[in-house]
Amino acid sequence: MSLPDLTIRPRRLRGSANIRRMVSETQLSVADLIYPLFVDEAITEAIEVSSMPGVFRIPLSDVAAQVNAVEALGIPGVILFGIPTEKDAIGSSGWDDNGIVQQAIRAAKAASPDMCVIADTCFCEYTDHGHCGVLHGEEVDNDATLLNLQKEALSYARAGVDIVAPSGMMDGMIAAIRSSLDEAGFTQLPIMSYAVKYASGYFGPFRDAADSTPSFGDRASYQMDPANRREALKEAELDVQEGADMLMVKPALAYMDIIREVKDATDVPMAVYNVSGEYAMVKAAAANGWIDEKRVVMETMLGFKRAGADLILTYHAMDVARWLEADAHHG
Repeated sequence: MSLPDLTIRPRRLRGSANIRRMVSETQLSVADLIYPLFVDEAITEAIEVSSMPGVFRIPLSDVAAQVNAVEALGIPGVILFGIPTEKDAIGSSGWDDNGIVQQAIRAAKAASPDMCVIADTCFCEYTDHGHCGVLHGEEVDNDATLLNLQKEALSYARAGVDIVAPSGMMDGMIAAIRSSLDEAGFTQLPIMSYAVKYASGYFGPFRDAADSTPSFGDRASYQMDPANRREALKEAELDVQEGADMLMVKPALAYMDIIREVKDATDVPMAVYNVSGEYAMVKAAAANGWIDEKRVVMETMLGFKRAGADLILTYHAMDVARWLEADAHHG
């Protein structure tokens, strides 16, 4: 029995490592990475997050060294999360000019003026109830929270932040923050919007890291339903209209379709957040010898890029940077 005439053979372009490199459609670079940092006002030594091996809460005194280590690997940005010593019903320490994130911003910029310092702009770490804003009964009051987000963003701006990143999924948050920044003269300060943030089970370990577990209920009344796709496009388009300079989809791994659709529907840079649960699953499986950690992480990063991500916020960032450097030298 004869074979058909196989004129077209895609395998011809897979025959060697260098050919595969030359025709690779998707490129991952250290410049794509942003590393999250958890700064705890109440500690003097770093404490590992039990559910996130390799991730630490750090004291303010460690911020400079940590930022320098990130910079040495070529990673261009960090995003700061603060754990304050004092919490209240409205999260007022979030706009304290001497608050933990404000101090961390100043420390990071003093250590590395060129580092892009991003501040997560929300209230779940600062409220004594763990929700993302001012409560009215057991519901978050959207418009009262917007007024506080304006104050928080302005405080971060005064501290010298490079990007504010509102993450609370309040309606109108981008317009509110943009107007307050502009009125105060911070017209050049970009906003990275957590435009499409789902009410996800993948966030579990983050709440250990940031001490932000809600004391009652959940966040389903303001974060998105994982079943919804069209709503993601609506949220993203609204935020662009309101002045968002960058958008984010969070989580990332289970929402690759959303990343691609939002990327195709908008014309601003796209960030994705490779969240704590995604990280923890990989670390647990790797610790048990079930997967090759490097191979799986790098494949996941390429998946984010292929789906449309321009920037990747990930707890793997420092490892990815080291692996990229080692592969470049090997190549």
